[in-house]
Order: sequence, then C-alpha cells, then structure tokens
Amino acid sequence: MSTHFFADVPTTEPDVILGLLDAFRSDTSPQKVNLGIGLYQDSSGKIPVLQSIQRAASQWIELEENKSYLSIDGVATYNAATQELLFGEDSPVVADRRVTTIQSVGGSGGLRLGAELIHRFLPEASIYISDPSWENHRCLFESAGVKVETYPYYDPETSGLKKTDMLDALCKMPMGSAVLLHACCHNPTGVDLDLETWREVVGICAERQLLPFVDFAYQGFAVGNQEDAAPIRMFAERGLTFLISNSYSKSFSMYRERCGALSVVTGSAKEAAAVSSQVKRIVRSIYSSPPSYGAQLISIVLNTPELYVLWEQELAEMRERIRSMRRLLASKLSVTLSGRDFSFILKQQGMFSYSGLSSQQVRLLRDKYNIYALESGRICVAAINERNVDYISEAMAGVLGSKGL
Repeated sequence: MSTHFFADVPTTEPDVILGLLDAFRSDTSPQKVNLGIGLYQDSSGKIPVLQSIQRAASQWIELEENKSYLSIDGVATYNAATQELLFGEDSPVVADRRVTTIQSVGGSGGLRLGAELIHRFLPEASIYISDPSWENHRCLFESAGVKVETYPYYDPETSGLKKTDMLDALCKMPMGSAVLLHACCHNPTGVDLDLETWREVVGICAERQLLPFVDFAYQGFAVGNQEDAAPIRMFAERGLTFLISNSYSKSFSMYRERCGALSVVTGSAKEAAAVSSQVKRIVRSIYSSPPSYGAQLISIVLNTPELYVLWEQELAEMRERIRSMRRLLASKLSVTLSGRDFSFILKQQGMFSYSGLSSQQVRLLRDKYNIYALESGRICVAAINERNVDYISEAMAGVLGSKGL
C-alpha cells in the first residue's frame, strides 16, 4: 500500500495580500476596485510596460548570444549599475571595493539572502522591524531563523511618525542588533523620516553598534533617484557596516521578472570579498544562479545614457501621477466629510497610504462597495485613477461616516 506522507499536513491560511487578490478576482461587480495589492497602475488602470524597457528588449534580442547560466552573483554590469544608483558616482565605498552586490530574485530575495547571512554569522542577533511593517518582513526573517522584534513607528493619532518613541527604542536596542529601515515610501504607512531624523538614526546606529538593514523597494517614487538614496549615502559616509535590499519591480514596472539585489557595505575590500563568498554559497544552496532576462534589460537601460534619461522621465511620470491622485482623493474626501482633516494623505510618500480606516470599515468597504483594501487600512494610491476616484472617495466617506464602527 502507498504511504501518504503528507496526509496530515494542515492547510495554512492564505497570504493576506494574495488572498485578497483571489477574492477580488472572483467578485463579479463591474464597480469593483482593488486597493490592496502593491502594483503601480497608469491612468487607464493598466500596469505599464515602460518604453525604456521595450527599447532595451529590442537591443537584447540582437546582443544575446547564448542561454548559459549566469554566474552565482548575477549580471556584472547590473550589479555595478546598482551600486552607482545606490551610492552615487565616485562613491568611496565603491571605489575602495568595500561593498559587494549580489543580484537577487526580487527585493524579497535580497531580504532573504541578508536574513540568511545574519543568521549564519550573527546567530544571537535579533532584527527589529517597524510597527507596522510590510506583512512579509517578519515571515522572511523568521523563516531564516532570525528572531524578530519591533520598534514604534506609526502614530494613529497624528497619522504620522512616532519620532521620539522610535529614537528612544533605537537607543535601547542591545548592541549588535539588526534594525530594518525603509529608505523611503514606507510600506505600509507611506510615512517617511525627514533628513534630520535620518541623521539622528545614523548617529544612534553608530553609537549603539547596530546593524542597519535598509529595504529600498521604491527608489524614485518619493522625490527622485538621487534624493531617495540620501539615507543610504548617510550610512556609507559614516563608515557603518550595513545591508541594502533594493528592488526594481516598481521603478521599472517589471514585477514578474523578479529583479533585485543585496548589497553589503563592509569595512574593507578583504571583508567584502569574504562576505561575497558567503552570500554566493547561500545562493548556491537555494537557487544556484539568478534569472537573466530582466536584469539584462535593466542593465542596458542603466548603462545607456539616452535610455537612462527616458527611464527617469517615465519614473517621474509614475511618481507625479501618484501625487496627483493623493491630492485628488484628499480633496474629494475633505469636501464629502467637511471638518475632517485629510492632509496626512498629502504628507505620505509613495504607492501606499494608511487611510485611517478600521478593520470593520475595510470589511464594510468590501461588502457594500466591492472595494478591496487590507484590514490594516492600507490602500494603494497607485490603483486610483480619474475614472474611479469619485466612487472610491464616496465609498470611503460612507464608511468613515458610518456610526457604530
């Protein structure tokens, strides 16, 4: 008789965001709107294919000579261009070869590689994540064996940052702890640190000998590529050892290609080489080598001046469209619910907004209006457009004004 080894395996709960997507897909309402999943959509509600990427693809058809495996650390020109984008031209950490960059399977892959590195060589260290943080952060680190703690971040009373509480928490973390920080466009709240606060954070990390791990999934979506990288460069200028996981999914609108990288800044070229060898060993034990196509296209764009200029223009268009939707949503809500302040929506950055909706109001939004959002109240502003903003604002006003919730 056959032995059914997995007969007693329990069914786990679905991923919150993917489960929401399944529910949205099965909804037959013509008015349904998905504000839950983090995908940039253009004014017509479509996920765009950037012209810069289309032109790079045409070039790659002519350039590609074989389908051999990539090296374990990925496309060399992609990694070099990533370092320049993160640290700037003529960066001392790059010139001194104190940073190693490994192409990863998306930003999530970069986070997991970093988590594995921490677990193997800093086994006693916990990592502190913001409260709240992206739902998958805890899972990624715990799955690698790293203990996860939290630090105060979002203040629901002000819809802003708990700055004093956050800084106090950093000052009290055990020396040698890792701390996960969002460089910009904080997911899920959209609440970012200003430059003054970043300087304080850098100083505390240096004084307390903390290991910063910067999640940089939205470069270019807050202010611009160079401006958004300011926290990265502050840590580098202070001479700290730190990690960065960056993603190109949003900035290049290339979600399915899974293009990201893990960069580790160290104290010397010798140390960077040793870290590189260990991360390569981790990669080898998980997936051996990364996929080629998306990274090759991004490398072409980043290394071709005219395509780079075109890409930055397209990135600016995406950024400005999100800002315009923030302004429009806040304006319409202020009119519908006069006397209530929605200026916090304008102060937030990036694709997401903590809307102030309670879990009960989110459920009402779904059940009554067929609008899907996370129960935390996070909404994807990039999913709003001129065609659905009136319906969304009226629905949100309806649930915000509901009594008994």
